[in-house]
Amino acid sequence: MSFRLLTILTLLLAAMPAWRAEAAGEPRARARIERVTTPVAVLDDVRVSLEWPTDAPEGRLRLQAGRVDAGELGWRFENVDWQCPLRRVAGGRPGDVRWRCDGALRSAEGGSLRLAVELDGAHTGAVLTGDGGRLALARDARSPARTTLDLRQVPAAWAEALVRQGWAGGQVRGGRLDGEVHIDAPDAAPLQIAGHLAAADLALESDAGDIASAGLGADLRFRMRLSDGATELTLDGALRGGEVLLGAAYLALPDSPVGLGLDAVRAPGGGWDFPRLAWNDGAALVLDGTARLTETLDLAAIDLTAVSADAGVLPARYLSGWLGPAGLSGLSLQGGFEATLSLEHGVLRDAGLVLRTLDVGDSEARFRLDGLDGAIRYSAHAPVRSAFAWRGGALYGMPFDAAAWSLLSGDGRLRLRAPVAFSLLGGRIGFEALMLQPPSVEGRFRMQTELWLEALDIGALAKALDLPAFEGRLEGRIPIVRYADNRIDFDGGLSMDLFGGRVDVAALSIERPFGVAPTVAGDLAITGLDLRALTGVFGFGSIEGRLHGRIDDLRLIDWTATAFDAELHTERAPGVRQRISQRAVQNISSVGDASFVTSLQGQLIGIFDDFGYRAIGISCRLRNEVCRMGGLRSGPSTFTIVEGAGLPRLDVVGHNRDVDWPTLIARLVAVAGGDVEPVFD
Repeated sequence: MSFRLLTILTLLLAAMPAWRAEAAGEPRARARIERVTTPVAVLDDVRVSLEWPTDAPEGRLRLQAGRVDAGELGWRFENVDWQCPLRRVAGGRPGDVRWRCDGALRSAEGGSLRLAVELDGAHTGAVLTGDGGRLALARDARSPARTTLDLRQVPAAWAEALVRQGWAGGQVRGGRLDGEVHIDAPDAAPLQIAGHLAAADLALESDAGDIASAGLGADLRFRMRLSDGATELTLDGALRGGEVLLGAAYLALPDSPVGLGLDAVRAPGGGWDFPRLAWNDGAALVLDGTARLTETLDLAAIDLTAVSADAGVLPARYLSGWLGPAGLSGLSLQGGFEATLSLEHGVLRDAGLVLRTLDVGDSEARFRLDGLDGAIRYSAHAPVRSAFAWRGGALYGMPFDAAAWSLLSGDGRLRLRAPVAFSLLGGRIGFEALMLQPPSVEGRFRMQTELWLEALDIGALAKALDLPAFEGRLEGRIPIVRYADNRIDFDGGLSMDLFGGRVDVAALSIERPFGVAPTVAGDLAITGLDLRALTGVFGFGSIEGRLHGRIDDLRLIDWTATAFDAELHTERAPGVRQRISQRAVQNISSVGDASFVTSLQGQLIGIFDDFGYRAIGISCRLRNEVCRMGGLRSGPSTFTIVEGAGLPRLDVVGHNRDVDWPTLIARLVAVAGGDVEPVFD
């Protein structure tokens, strides 16, 4: 119930002058009208009754309608009932007669409203109150086609039918309206609605929930034209504060006014055309463009230009809806840019980005780009060239130097025109090729590149990632690196010269690389690592020899191992001793639920500093946080980890083949921290 019903009823009263003139002289009058047609609405099964006892100061008026249908405005009501005491009051001039009726207004839709009407031969006025709001209506016989509405703290829900005229799936959830609205409904012309409205705490929502607003303030001037299902709308004004959801876009608007302007046209049964779209948030963001929506409000086409002279507020104010799912909620921007976009039927036609000393950062210090300048241009039809550069940056705290990129587009892809290389970790990283394909109706964003690494310092990498003090060099060539659906796949190998040996990585992939719980999968081959250097880094005790093995089907979730199939063993090498210290023996025993035995009966191994060994071997198959252990030889419940050689001969044997993985990690941490006390068995 709202000003829609008020408009209809007062127009009905204004259209029925006969009973008003004779009412005071009749004790009782009744009328039943099958249909009443007004410029705004059609009323069916209308019943009017008036009881006015002779010489009584007032009568009793009752107006009922079985159905009220204002098709152009979208309002429909059932069983409307208004009762009030009818009085004759003095008019503004001698001899003028004015009638006043004030009473409760009800309908099948419910609500608690009160309607007061005053009318005479020239004027019709009414006031509707309820839900804390007041709506006044005025009509003048000299301009019978015009109705003027004055709103004061009117619940925005009263205007929901008008909202649904332009937005079929729209719902008004809350808010208040102030302003003035003019409704012009000539007999042979389209219905026109124009006015000025100020909204506070406006809450809107689509039936699907993909479009919504909350706490929104607005100061708007509008003009709407409705005719045979067609709609024309012009809207100008400002938004202030509140939150807006538009699909994946989430806007947290400032308290300062943001200028808004649009022209919109909808054909009967069709979608919306927006020949003018304007948005002005000062230095933060200025938008200008056109758009077209389908009947279901899906985006059919858009041409847009966006300019930001101060991009610092954009992540929090406009971009969080996209950044969060991509794992970039901590993105920061400093500087400016200008962007253009042309999209049609889900296909990106053209795009451009002009960078103006733009700095890009991440609150978690995962990446940083400094001083981006130049342009990036994309085309799906005509060849275009562009180039940009950065002054430097960092990846997980590891700095890299300046680089310049030259690009070519023209077939729906963006390609690198010439190789690019820059310094990183004391070495070099280079891109021989690069291809970017923007998202379209056929798929999501895709990237492919050819990458090489040259003499990267693993020690510096370990320090930056807060890892043990590894030493060595990382290098290799990866002929294809693919990114699609938030996943990176590496085709080809990556080699690390580490601890005097080599680690080769194959079948490497990373899911959600910058998102929540990144997942890494791959296979590692280990060749000839110097065990003395390796155990020295971890403080494990001294082991001399060369380590070989594999770690297959490795899977890390949020950088924590959840599955792998690992086997590590020593192999004899010319000129390399195979010795193990007492501390290393003890640590192996502690970690692997093992005990050790010696051929020197009755003597403690504590009197020996180290021992010779023939071979060391250990394996672990991790599934569901349980590590299935194995060694050089494995039985139903035991496995040999160290096979001794010489005197004193010492073997280390594990007694529990199924080990809880978190417990095993805790033991390794204790060993690395030197918290293990010797126990001799």
